[in-house]
Order: sequence, then C-alpha cells, then structure tokens
Amino acid sequence: MARVPETQYARCGNLHIAYQVVGEGPPDLVVVPGVVSHLEHQWDEPLQAAFFRRLASFSRLIRFDKRGQGLSDRVEHMPTIEDRMDDVRAVMDAAGSARAAILTLSEGGPMGIVFAATHPGRTSKLILWNTFARMAWAPGATEGRRQQTVDATLRRFEDEWGTGGLVSLFVPSAAADPSFRDWWARFERLSMSPGAAVEAMRVNFEIDVRDILPSVRVSTLVLRNAGDILPRKASRYLADQIPGARWVELPGSDHFAWREEDGVTQEIEEFLTGERTEPEIERILATILLTDIVGSTDRAAGLGDHRWRELLNRHDALVERALGRFRGRLVDKTGDGVLATFDGPARAIRCATTIAESVRGIGLEIRAGIHTGEVETRGDRLAGIAVHTASRVSSLAGPGEVLVSSTVKDLVAGSGIRFADRGRHVLKGVPGEWHLFATM
Repeated sequence: MARVPETQYARCGNLHIAYQVVGEGPPDLVVVPGVVSHLEHQWDEPLQAAFFRRLASFSRLIRFDKRGQGLSDRVEHMPTIEDRMDDVRAVMDAAGSARAAILTLSEGGPMGIVFAATHPGRTSKLILWNTFARMAWAPGATEGRRQQTVDATLRRFEDEWGTGGLVSLFVPSAAADPSFRDWWARFERLSMSPGAAVEAMRVNFEIDVRDILPSVRVSTLVLRNAGDILPRKASRYLADQIPGARWVELPGSDHFAWREEDGVTQEIEEFLTGERTEPEIERILATILLTDIVGSTDRAAGLGDHRWRELLNRHDALVERALGRFRGRLVDKTGDGVLATFDGPARAIRCATTIAESVRGIGLEIRAGIHTGEVETRGDRLAGIAVHTASRVSSLAGPGEVLVSSTVKDLVAGSGIRFADRGRHVLKGVPGEWHLFATM
C-alpha cells in the first residue's frame, strides 16, 4: 500500500489549495493535473503511485489539486487560466520553490503555456504531455473538434461521469480491468461533480492559446502517446510554434498515460537532469496474492463516501493483520483490493482464507487469486507475467472464494490444504490453458 504523503494547504486569496511535496531534488517539478485529480486517492492506484515515486527519485515533486477539484476548496464559477496561474504561484510559494520545471497534462497544458510565457523567471523548463493549444475547431486551426463532436462529448461526460465508463476514453489500456474501472469511477467522483466536469470540459473547448506559443522562451519538451485521443497534429503544432521545443512521441494508447510510465519518466528525467536512468530490475520467484472486494461500487454508492471509507479502513486493518501473521509483503492496493507477495504458497493460501473469513465479519466479501511464478521488481514495483496470471485468476473467483493456479496446488502437496477442481480456463493475455482450483 503506497504511503500517502502529507497533504498541506496553500492560501490563495480566500481559497485553500491542497498540495503535496515528495522527494528532495533538485530540480523542483510542479505537476499541473488534467480534468480529474485527487492528491490522496491517486496514491491508491499502483501504477500512478509508482509514476509519482519515480518522478520524485530525481526531483522535488510538487503536486496540487486545482481550485474546484479534489481536496482544494470548491468554487462557484469555473476558474480562468489567470485564476489557476495564481494557484500555481501560491503552491510554489508555500512549498518554498522560487523556480520550478512545470509538467502539464491534458487540460493543464494551456495554463502551463501561459504561466511559462508570463513568468519565465519562475519557470525553469516546461513539459507539455498529451495536451493542446486549441481543442475545438476554429478558423485557422490545423485540427479541432467540430461542434457536433463537442456536444456529444459533453453529453457523454454528463451521462458517464463517476460510473467508470470514461475509462475507455482516458485509459483504454485498463478498460477491461474491473478493479481499475471501480477505482477510476471513484477518482472522478472525488475530483468533482458531473455538472462541474461538464462545465470544465465546456471551458476547455473554448480555450485558445495559439497566439501565446511564440512567447514561450523557456526550454520546452512536448510529449505525446501515439494512441492519444488528441490529434497528432495538435501535439506537433505545439512543438512547431514554441521556439526550440523538442517533440517526442511515445508508445501507448492512454491519455492519462501513467500505465506506460517508464518511457515517459525517462524522457522527463533526461530533459530535466541530462541523464536517463534505467530502473534496476531484479527477478525472483514469488507467490502473488490478489484480492478484490465483491460489489464494491454498489456498496460505496449505498453507504456514501464517508461510511464506505470507514469500512475500507477496517478492511485494510484486517488485511494488514493477516499479512503480518503469515509473513506476507503488501506491495500495493489495486482498486478495492490488495497485491501481496509471499515466500511460500501455503502461507499465501492461509492468509487469503483468513482475510476472507475476517472481512465477512464486517459485512464484506472478497475474491482472491493466487499464483506462483517469476516476477520482476523495480524498487517497490512488481511486474511480470506471473502478476498478470494472478490477476486473471482472481477475476474468475466467486464471492468468498480463494482460487489458485495448478502451480500453487502442486507446490503445497502434503500441506493438508484441500482443493475443489474448477476446470481449465484460458486467461486473457496469458499464454496457454490453465487448470484452476478453489480452496476448501
């Protein structure tokens, strides 16, 4: 479970702007988020947490929620670019940052462009990632959404905000992952209401900073993921119009592309420090346990955010107690479940069974999947086909069920643990056919 840094507040007029500082630097790196942001909830998603930790390994990372979003004060009217520039200055002042590199994502890009042009003394470098100068069509624009597309997008935001449906738009690589969809749906709800999201997008379609681009005089890196929803020409236009800007296209289909963070962070590190560090990879044999709360979205909706968070805290405490008892290592949270490793499969099974029984006492059911195989570790990150296999096994488990691969069953022979045959299955994205068993 990622350790959540302390959230602090900067005063900007009568408003409180939430921010966090991670790492030591130099340099200072301020991240300007897109249309969804929530400083604390984002640490609950393993790949986002790994992305932030990676940035903080070569910078003093300063993150904030814009006014009207996340943990910052709500506002009556949608903020202007000028308002949001005030937020950046307030956060930098509160964090003791006289000058910083600015990393912008999506709708944060136009504000970052204006900030860099207006305050070059406070902007050391500018990074524009999956963003735009003008999103809707206008005379003279090389690309842009026509009014019919704009209207359809706004309707979709109103209908699907907070449901997980927009994952296919923003993070298509995770669209088939139910736990990520649940996490993302909550991410949107914690960020802002549906009405505020629609208004934010309406303003985004009206923004036009094309005339400002030649005034950006700080060193600029323009990044784009190849499958991004924003047109390639929009990204190229930024690089062509900002003097001396460098343009890099990266693999991946996501707009919010933390899931391809290695290539992105290496480009950012090299741009800021002149060096590119390859993450150290270690390969080990481990037993992986993945759990997920059954029906978490419906339960959260029925209980409300406050009561659901209290229930999750009780769930987390029971999980951590069981992991401590059976010598498991908590790697991270995955949606409303956990990812943990063990040095022995029998301990993983007994831990999963204990978790299932204990959370049932607080009115929750989990499903669990266990697999043993070789994994890659990069610092706190865990990767490899064995992790994907455990995830697929977990997704096939029923409520209260602990499902294991045949590898795990074979390794615990003689332990006294009994199993029920659940047949052979093809696991999406995993080669071959897999024989699965449920613990009894």
